[in-house]
Amino acid sequence: MEYFIQQLINGLTLGSIYGLIAIGYTMVYGIIGMINFAHGDIFMVGAFLSLILFLALVSMGVSFIPIALLLVLILSMLLISVWGWTLERIAYRPLRASFRLAPLITAIGASISLQNFVQISQDARVKPLQPVVTGGYTIIESDVYSVTLSNIQILIVATTMLLMGGFTYLIANTSLGRQQRACEQDRKMASLLGVNVDRVISLTFIMGAALAAVAGLMYLLYYGVIDFFIGFVAGIKAFTAAVLGGIGSLPGAILGGLIIGLIEVFWAGYFTTEYKDVAAFSILAIVMIFFPSGLLGKPEVEKV
Repeated sequence: MEYFIQQLINGLTLGSIYGLIAIGYTMVYGIIGMINFAHGDIFMVGAFLSLILFLALVSMGVSFIPIALLLVLILSMLLISVWGWTLERIAYRPLRASFRLAPLITAIGASISLQNFVQISQDARVKPLQPVVTGGYTIIESDVYSVTLSNIQILIVATTMLLMGGFTYLIANTSLGRQQRACEQDRKMASLLGVNVDRVISLTFIMGAALAAVAGLMYLLYYGVIDFFIGFVAGIKAFTAAVLGGIGSLPGAILGGLIIGLIEVFWAGYFTTEYKDVAAFSILAIVMIFFPSGLLGKPEVEKV
């Protein structure tokens, strides 16, 4: 029982990271109906930028860890937001009126470009970081197995839940959220009613990139090692989480991330690590058979 509880904690932590990345996928798809396959690599760039900023702040004498992490979080969100805006402005906006396959090909090209840019500029070797957020609590202590909850796990889950609540409120109760929902329903009609569609889409990309930056920092603090390829693997799993939960639904993205994280951790813990991805994608296929729109998704209505 103790081992089960420990794996549950680990799975919720991993799933929270996937959920943060998945929100970016589901926000962009909800408004313009496009899968931004470069989003995972935005997350990877955020992790590298967080590492560079943290080391720079420490070398400048900022030794108080909470202040250093807060500064890294703010700066990385700002810089990665600019990166996300640039990507949307250069790679996606010119192709928005083109056939639907064009932005998808562009997204894959942008993903490969970001991977190679980081590989060339930062080297292909794994970049380590010593544990920064340490300490924790022993929940259950026994002679056989002790269940622990670390401070970094608490930080990751709390950050994910806070951001999900904040963005859900923003979309449901603010002017920007109403404009986003209007663009999701009918961009042409929203434009006729005075909504600046280009601005709304750009802000959505900025918000998604900022969330990816947060996820990159959390991943760095949790695992302590990053490389240029983490964006592809995490991006595919986060996209899977978004589809599983119902792409276009923010709570669905978090739910899907938690399910994927729990499946991976429990399968690796009780069976074998080699087939944890097979288990996760098999569950996705089964869910799609019975819930084609995802667990919390709504059926898409085609206009004729």
